[in-house]
Amino acid sequence: MSKPVATQAAIVATDEAPTYSPQVLRGLGLKVDEYERILELLGRAPNFTELAVFGALWSEHCSYKSSKKYLKTLPTSAPWVIQGPGENAGVIDIGDGLAAVFKIESHNHPSFIEPYQGSATGVGGILRDVFTMGARPIALLNALRFGDPSHAKTRSLVAGVVAGIGGYGNCVGVPTVGGECQFHACYNGNNLVNAMAVGIAQADKIFYAKAAGIGNPVVYVGAKTGRDGVHGATMASAAFSASEQASRPTVQVGDPFKEKLLIEACLELMNEDAIIAIQDMGAAGLTSSACEMASKGGIGIRLDLSAVPLREADLQPYEIMLSESQERMLMVLKPEATAKAQAIFAKWDLDAVVVGSLIAEPVLEMQWHGESAGVIPIAALVDEAPQYDRPVAALASPSQQPVTLTKPVAILPALQQLLASPNLASKRWIWQQYDRHVGVNSLSDSGAATASDAAVVRVTGTRKALAMATDCNPFYGAADPYIGGAQAVVESWRNLVASGAKPLALTNNLNFGNPEKPEIMAQIKAAVTGIGDAARALDYPVVSGNVSLYNDTDGVGIYPTPVIGGVGLLADYSQRLSMALTQSGLSLVQLGSSCDGWLGRSQYLLTVEGQEAGAPPPVDFAAERQVGELVLALNQQQRLAACHDISDGGLLVALAEMWLTGAGTDAANALPLNVQLTPDLPASDAGFWFGEDQARYLVATLHPDQVLAAAAEAGVPALLLGQTTAVAAAGGTAGETVGKLTLPDGQSITRAALQTIHESWLPAYMQG
Repeated sequence: MSKPVATQAAIVATDEAPTYSPQVLRGLGLKVDEYERILELLGRAPNFTELAVFGALWSEHCSYKSSKKYLKTLPTSAPWVIQGPGENAGVIDIGDGLAAVFKIESHNHPSFIEPYQGSATGVGGILRDVFTMGARPIALLNALRFGDPSHAKTRSLVAGVVAGIGGYGNCVGVPTVGGECQFHACYNGNNLVNAMAVGIAQADKIFYAKAAGIGNPVVYVGAKTGRDGVHGATMASAAFSASEQASRPTVQVGDPFKEKLLIEACLELMNEDAIIAIQDMGAAGLTSSACEMASKGGIGIRLDLSAVPLREADLQPYEIMLSESQERMLMVLKPEATAKAQAIFAKWDLDAVVVGSLIAEPVLEMQWHGESAGVIPIAALVDEAPQYDRPVAALASPSQQPVTLTKPVAILPALQQLLASPNLASKRWIWQQYDRHVGVNSLSDSGAATASDAAVVRVTGTRKALAMATDCNPFYGAADPYIGGAQAVVESWRNLVASGAKPLALTNNLNFGNPEKPEIMAQIKAAVTGIGDAARALDYPVVSGNVSLYNDTDGVGIYPTPVIGGVGLLADYSQRLSMALTQSGLSLVQLGSSCDGWLGRSQYLLTVEGQEAGAPPPVDFAAERQVGELVLALNQQQRLAACHDISDGGLLVALAEMWLTGAGTDAANALPLNVQLTPDLPASDAGFWFGEDQARYLVATLHPDQVLAAAAEAGVPALLLGQTTAVAAAGGTAGETVGKLTLPDGQSITRAALQTIHESWLPAYMQG
């Protein structure tokens, strides 16, 4: 990646004689033809500050210039959607005058350059997107992808990223309740760190970024401005090279304690009749927040950059405009409320400074110690930002044939190998570093008897709860980007359903390689089409999101990784479903697909057979909806004791995860819990046990006859697999868990042995 323009001497020279070399333009993220368009729009050469502002707002990260064409095709509305894409976060109605506010965003490049601060500031940024809308954040989630565990950087990246997420989230007082983590060599040079936040607001008190009222004051609030993050949006819109260390100055530095003060100050001011518009200073900092508010209001904005609170006295105008220093917001206030706002922020030990005003002429006017630092039409920055219809290569038609294995498979050794693999091994080492219970509303806990497929968080003062999850299978997307996008949506849907929640809406984080390559644009187009088709079929609209492109290092891109963050509603949190088996006498039933044994792109094929081959499993939207609605109905009828969707690793991995979750004992009698599978099931069929056919759930029930009858009536395939039994702890030391999983071929393994296999890989890896 090109280094940003660095020396003050060069800046002064270009201000005096505004001619720019291609190298300078590249440093600002601009191409020569884009600069020529700027000359046409302005009718003159811009000064350096103006040019830097164009570079930031015309970057891929801010303008979505490669992806907007396809993003416009996504379904974004429903009767319960209050605000779809276009604001800081999406907003949905959850009844009784309340709204859920949520969004997911990436901090990929910064987290590769500086893992701790990159991931920490990703958490801080997504929190601001949510409370900017007037919501109190109640939960954080993440979606992490790292390179091959044997790669030299992977271990340090995992350590730094996890520490950064925990360090920021734990200190700011918002629980980190869910997420996912995968490893693959395609992420060796470009790990992915996607952060999601969810908040609760009054449905009639949502705050927006539309500026209004000529003459109204523009107020800067929060922390002071420094050099951290200058050119951050540009850096996030370029491919990496081996010299990425040169970009360290563009990584922001976060202060979670300052963020906590900012949350409380903003929410306190929001209870007053003071705010007309509010915007987080995220990517491109003051530049984007000022121009977005002015653009939405159809007016102009005048900024006095010499009034901006600074950490470093020698900052230049372009640095002030582009700085992505954290914990800052921009507001348009009612004039009579300015003093009140300043008093509130002073109480919380934060700056609140009038740095400008709204003007009638629709321009960005920048002043610096009484002199002009630049004037740019708002439309030139926002409406005229390039929108590319980039070349799209023809994708090869993916095979629809499943991978078939003819030789018998030893099922128990395969299960052990899968549960010890990087992608399916327990991630306890990660989530134990997060405060999952601050706020005392988290109802699910990974690895405990309360664990569910989605995190579940109670809505204070009500019986309601929100379920939330992040999902993506990049192995599917690598083979068929359409399936990759569609499957991420339906798996998100299943995780919410399996937790007892009605899915309401989703947010997406589209992580792809270099869009200037036609084959990457083909992936983007196909994946977005898949997301849209699945979302429409399930009435599961897209209300917010983020696009992270140029995840490409030395010409090698990542797998298509369209992460979906889903949110669903439980009208009464007593209806929450856990995945844990904690009771004897339960019948285990597979609901859904008749199971074709689809092994293409499966974790079994990757881990046990050492292949990435075949087509991913097909996705049937009608079947997904049909079986999901059956599960929700059975839960309403109190027919289910536990539920888990069947996804990565297939049926036997899902069963093992249910058995290993929680105490692994009969909760009523404190006795070890056995799982006995029906002897007439296939004993050595890898496809049956490890195939990743979609639209399936594994449920545990005390009412198998009613469940099977309901499935038959709904036309949903169902298969009785076995049952749980409790046995005394004979043959071991007092308190030793000797419950066993017994397979159809008679082989068995104790829960303690399987737990050790499942839990050991990640701690051992992180210890080196």
